[in-house]
Amino acid sequence: MKVRELKVAGATEFTPEVYQDGRGSFASPFVASAFATAVGHPLFPLAQMSHSTSRRGTLRGIHYTRTPPGMAKYVYCPSGRALDFVVDLRLGSPTFGRWDATELDGDSCRAVYVPPGVGHAFVALQDGTLMSYLMSRGYDPDQELAVAALDRTLALPVPDELPILLSDRDRTAPTLAEARFRGDLPGYRASIEAEGTL
Repeated sequence: MKVRELKVAGATEFTPEVYQDGRGSFASPFVASAFATAVGHPLFPLAQMSHSTSRRGTLRGIHYTRTPPGMAKYVYCPSGRALDFVVDLRLGSPTFGRWDATELDGDSCRAVYVPPGVGHAFVALQDGTLMSYLMSRGYDPDQELAVAALDRTLALPVPDELPILLSDRDRTAPTLAEARFRGDLPGYRASIEAEGTL
């Protein structure tokens, strides 16, 4: 398992070895020992597993959970292809406002760990892109927030040639500055504490 620390403090990319032969391929997108060594603690107790399918150009996010309670995610793409983003929304974080991007696809089986307080988004690069999420908490719409993925100050590298498709929620999401002004952004210390209780 190859591990890369992302530019957002605490967010980590995992790339497993993919074994291929005449029948197809085999990979392990999650390995507990590799995760614990890289992140410094075991994977959170699994509360929910979800997946989404997306048409090419679908842009989902930047989504995050109010902290506390906070939510951690382990995300990968079993089929299709997506450009995945983590965005540091934690006020007081040494990497606040910074983002990193990872290409996820069914061939590499690459995965990303998203700690509490860190926003997550992706844009589907192919029709039928399947994204899978392991989550530390069950979905609670009253705790879910969003920041605009097309916020010009963040300047996420969403490919210009894509026909961008947004939900109403994502289309009307506030910019990072607006979310900060509203008091909606999580604090860094509260996010670290939330991760420590997983």
